[in-house]
Amino acid sequence: MRIIARRTLRQFHDKYPDSKGPLDSWYHEVKKIKWFKPQDIKNKYKNASIVANNRVVFNIGGNKYRLVVKVDYKASIVLIRFVGTHKEYDKIKAGEI
Repeated sequence: MRIIARRTLRQFHDKYPDSKGPLDSWYHEVKKIKWFKPQDIKNKYKNASIVANNRVVFNIGGNKYRLVVKVDYKASIVLIRFVGTHKEYDKIKAGEI
């Protein structure tokens, strides 16, 4: 999958250094994968939540952080929409962000 934009992940782990390892792992795994449907994501990431508007929520760093992406299955693109602490995540609507 093509992931847009890694810079967002870097900016986040600059602020929260303990997120660097888990975010880098997620990035490198997803970069090598091709998803065709939501079930493909669930097969690899059982704790991922599929939400409205092709959004997927990933638990990062033992559920300390949340990552919300929008997936375009046909174009093989993952667009990072949000990365934040669990507390910050509670303030957003993942299906709309």
